[in-house]
Amino acid sequence: MTFRTGLLLGCAFLAGIAAGPQIAHLSLPAGSSLTSNALAASLAKDSDSDSPAENFRLLSLFGHVLEQVKANYVDQVSNRELIINALNGMLSGLDPHSSYMTEKQYADLQTRTKGEFGGLGLEVQADDSHIRVVSPIDDTPAAKAGIKTGDYIVAIDGKNIDGLPLDEAVQRMRGKPDTKISLTLIREKTPKPLIVTMTRAVIHIQVIKSALYDSTGYIRVSEFNEETSPGLEAAYRKLKADAHGHLTGLVLDLRSDPGGLLNQAIAVSSDFIRNGEIVSTRARHAQESQRWDAHGTDITDGLPMVVLINGGSASASEIVAGALQDHQRAVLVGEKSFGKGSVQTILPIPGDGALRLTTARYYTPSGRSIQGLGIVPDVTVRETREDPGYSIREADLSHIIKNQGGNTAKPPTRVDLPPIVSSIPGEPPANWPAFDLTKPVTDFQLQQGLKIVRAMATGPHTADASPANLPRHD
Repeated sequence: MTFRTGLLLGCAFLAGIAAGPQIAHLSLPAGSSLTSNALAASLAKDSDSDSPAENFRLLSLFGHVLEQVKANYVDQVSNRELIINALNGMLSGLDPHSSYMTEKQYADLQTRTKGEFGGLGLEVQADDSHIRVVSPIDDTPAAKAGIKTGDYIVAIDGKNIDGLPLDEAVQRMRGKPDTKISLTLIREKTPKPLIVTMTRAVIHIQVIKSALYDSTGYIRVSEFNEETSPGLEAAYRKLKADAHGHLTGLVLDLRSDPGGLLNQAIAVSSDFIRNGEIVSTRARHAQESQRWDAHGTDITDGLPMVVLINGGSASASEIVAGALQDHQRAVLVGEKSFGKGSVQTILPIPGDGALRLTTARYYTPSGRSIQGLGIVPDVTVRETREDPGYSIREADLSHIIKNQGGNTAKPPTRVDLPPIVSSIPGEPPANWPAFDLTKPVTDFQLQQGLKIVRAMATGPHTADASPANLPRHD
């Protein structure tokens, strides 16, 4: 498949990226307007024909509605605003991940993939005229303020934003560094709205963190940008050096990783898989389909691995998890992933920003599509005992593309799981301490992952991660 900028995988806009496309005013030839009856007749045909006559009727319909709104709407409105709304409606009506970007929004997106941008550090997404948090990014104002995946933002600085377009809400959240902003949040099972005050900052995305727990390495990937694969490889080299060359296992943490660049997902997968397919994509036209294979190296030389996933693991992180699961290279621990199995291409429009358009579905090495289904871990372990009530995943969004073309919804049957898996509890015990991001001993999923990877290497190990040995920033 020929792409103009490269592939982008992700499930949301980032707070700090605005929208506002420009397009030339659409005018119709003199005498080409349709009467109301003719318009109704044209709509009633509901034709899928792409004939010139049908195209002319539909463009005439668009022009007629445009002029009626301009002439009769309660407030004066510009052509630009109306056509912006039309473009946004055109793309959002296709699927949740296609969108239009202005030149500035496109530039901000490019800056973000390089690892630095301004804002709060929030991944947000439109959800039925509401703004939902997909994920806070590690070590950002949003994460430090305790904003959680699934929170709904209903007001900014005390002003209601219900029904506000996503791009406008994002623009309001942006601002100069060191300025205050308050968000009003609705959270499941919380009786009253939460008001969170933060200070805007220039966000430096630290996509890789690592820690050494005894002889077990831990690497967290918060998203997939241009720094991810080289950062992961550097972190692994440092872990190996800190362990004096005696690492016995590795935990790769992809929880709440919303995705990013496809080439980085392929590169990370290839760091652990020696041979075979990593991922394939199938586009509208068969000749544009592609497949990527491993490059013949495993930086760990076959070290036992556990991968942590949850409902916030989406897109590029699902590609990595799916590849490692299908190759039985790692044991997946945690909760079912988000289920975004589509690929977006950035198509620049010179002088007018870019389109972010869904152009293909992707498939794991075994040929399955996880679109709307997600990846089910090999060992299901919940983060807390609390009933989540509901969780928003791809299948819950409007206008999602169909899951089709896959040969199975399940990964290959595993016969290599260590015996300890049968004794791993599915949720924390009643006396388990409340989860604290700064204290690994409170992270129930991590602790079970450590037990499993240690069992894979040397047998059961009971030592937990020490609070004094926190993940360091590499």
